[in-house]
Amino acid sequence: MSRRKGQNPKVRVGKRADGTKYYFFQYWVDVPGREERKRQTEVVGLVSHITRSEAERKKLDFITKLELNSNDYRIPSSRTFADAVKHYREVFAPRMHRGSTFSVRDGLLKNHIEPHWNDVPIEHVNIDSVNEWAWKKRQAGVSWGTIKDALRTMQRVLSAFSKDGKPPFSQAGLAIPERDKLQMTIASRRKVSYSWAEAQQIAEQVRKLDGLGPARREQYATAILLAAGAGLRSSELLALKVNDIDFRASTIRVDESSDQRNAGKIGPCKNATAYRTVLLRDPEGQRALRELRRFASNGTNPDALVFHSKRGGPLLETTILNQGLYPALEALGLKKAGMHALRRGCNRRWELAGINPAIHRQQMGHTSAAMTALYTGEIPLEHVQAEFSSKIGNEIVVLENMENEALA
Repeated sequence: MSRRKGQNPKVRVGKRADGTKYYFFQYWVDVPGREERKRQTEVVGLVSHITRSEAERKKLDFITKLELNSNDYRIPSSRTFADAVKHYREVFAPRMHRGSTFSVRDGLLKNHIEPHWNDVPIEHVNIDSVNEWAWKKRQAGVSWGTIKDALRTMQRVLSAFSKDGKPPFSQAGLAIPERDKLQMTIASRRKVSYSWAEAQQIAEQVRKLDGLGPARREQYATAILLAAGAGLRSSELLALKVNDIDFRASTIRVDESSDQRNAGKIGPCKNATAYRTVLLRDPEGQRALRELRRFASNGTNPDALVFHSKRGGPLLETTILNQGLYPALEALGLKKAGMHALRRGCNRRWELAGINPAIHRQQMGHTSAAMTALYTGEIPLEHVQAEFSSKIGNEIVVLENMENEALA
């Protein structure tokens, strides 16, 4: 049967085996995921109990509730989510995504999305079905952060497949319990962040590691100090070349990035704001530059990577973590975190130093002030105490002495 929207089926009379007569009508429904329509039969009453006119009214009421003749009715497509994923993998992602971006999203698709959504018709993907799926994932122990990352991937897959380029749902409608929202915010504020003092301790501990040769120890220690002093992303740090550094001007140029999910392949930066020149004029930045100058003094090729493998190729962050950073953190008794904790520490240091917000954001390569603020997180108590002492230290001492004298 053709796929027309309007339906006005005829009320007919049927007869059962016992001779009882009844009014009925048949109508067609579109089946999501299938081209063929399915015929349904609806009995509206016995001939002995209602008139034909009453049967007609019941039929119209039934059809109205189904909204088969409504202008808002949409014929379900035969396309499923699996079709959208196929288009995303084969057409959209190779053209539009970096290798590392696609690798992350493909992992989310395989682990969290495809097992549930592959056979679901695209028309059934809406905020209600998404909320039901999200709740099941949460019940299974998946964090809201992972759920939201997976949904961003779903949105990208579906928008790439749609004609208008828009996803069928918005995360604004995601039903996250208020208590969970609060816990997520608290957890985000308490992410590990290494101060400059801690970065120095970590670097010194790396230099004492027995399992590494002298060259490797010095390389990891320098990378850690530079990450803490300049606030570079690890992908930017590991794409740094000798000619990106201007020791006289105290600057580092960021115009490439290391794709850590593609053997460290050097390519474009994360986004437009990541392309920048970082000025290191504070004491911590100057110290990091001195360490870098000492480490890179033997380099003669301006196009060579500053931090590289034994063969001169890109160095992987996991190598630094497993061989240098993690063992040093364990020895020092510090919380375990990656290189990004050094970047967060630099962000906090610059903010507490009162750097102009616009300059601060540019130095970090952030796209928004909100992102810069997010990196600061919860300020440790020792920093709060130091700020109070620097502003009203003498007044606090006087008040404490007065209180002590009054109690004596």
